[in-house]
Amino acid sequence: MENATTLQLDPEANSNQTIDSQEKILTGDRATGSLHLGHFVGSLQQRVQLQYRYAQTILVADMQGLTDNGHNPQKISANILNVVADYLAVGIDPLKTTICLQSAIPALAELTMYYANLVSIARLERNPTVKNEIKSKSFGRSIPAGFLTYPISQAADITAFKATLVPVGEDQLPMLEQTNEIVRRLNHIAQQDILVECKPLLSKVSRLPSVDGKSKMSKSMGNTIMLSASEKEISKAIKAMYTDSSHLRVSDKGQVEGNVVFTYLDAFHQDQDYVANLKEQYTAGGLGDGSIKKILDECLQELLKPIRQSREKFIADPSQLIAILKEGTERSNDESNDVLAQVKKAFGLNLF
Repeated sequence: MENATTLQLDPEANSNQTIDSQEKILTGDRATGSLHLGHFVGSLQQRVQLQYRYAQTILVADMQGLTDNGHNPQKISANILNVVADYLAVGIDPLKTTICLQSAIPALAELTMYYANLVSIARLERNPTVKNEIKSKSFGRSIPAGFLTYPISQAADITAFKATLVPVGEDQLPMLEQTNEIVRRLNHIAQQDILVECKPLLSKVSRLPSVDGKSKMSKSMGNTIMLSASEKEISKAIKAMYTDSSHLRVSDKGQVEGNVVFTYLDAFHQDQDYVANLKEQYTAGGLGDGSIKKILDECLQELLKPIRQSREKFIADPSQLIAILKEGTERSNDESNDVLAQVKKAFGLNLF
């Protein structure tokens, strides 16, 4: 996609930064489970910094979670507050970031319906992101209509808040392109620019591999480390991590590339010079898998302990989580209703 912006992470980000009022960010997560280290690397730590630079809205996407969990809606409803607790535990501040609930913002569903008339089924089926997700879900011939129209729902979310920047990975770029197609068609119908196009905010942070190094991170597959993981769960996951199958003895020369332990050390260890030295020792021979796993264990224990403890406090007070979510949702309703009114007018649906 043209005009993509690369996110430059600033480790010194703080509340003294000036908010850029010209840019608005929308991001979020489906409420299909608590969040894990993949979310932390891929989006959460970036969001903590972005909230000091931009007006940011985070959407708990429970409706979109139903697109492949309609047969088990309890999975979604049971995880809404878990996701909010994860946000707060990593440092997302509800006074700086609006946290809202998708299903409690009626304008999003209504916009999805209007936009669906601007997109063909063939166009949805051509969307590379949708095609890849369908393959990974193994729907067969029973693809839920809601899943196929996921890009339309996402377009409704983005345009409802007039987001100009959307943090995504490269695999999500086709979704944003489809959003901008809808924006252009609606503006053509309205004969004026009532919706704004968005740009992707690409992070330089690579996607974190699963513990087994073979498949996508998934709680159900037990190949990830949750932000809420206990000390024992962290250690167990690290012991099971894939390293180098040919590295049988300490004296053997080892491979760093594709070695999950080193990938995690790259992502989380604060002293990268130290990690570089470990890599040299490992590739030369003389450093065992047990030793590097112990170092990673100490690193992740230190990282996750304060997050886990903070999260436990939030989970213990669900009324506080609900209040935060409700307040953010109320603000989001005001904003999205304004956009909905303009879209209805464009379609001539403003008789009353």
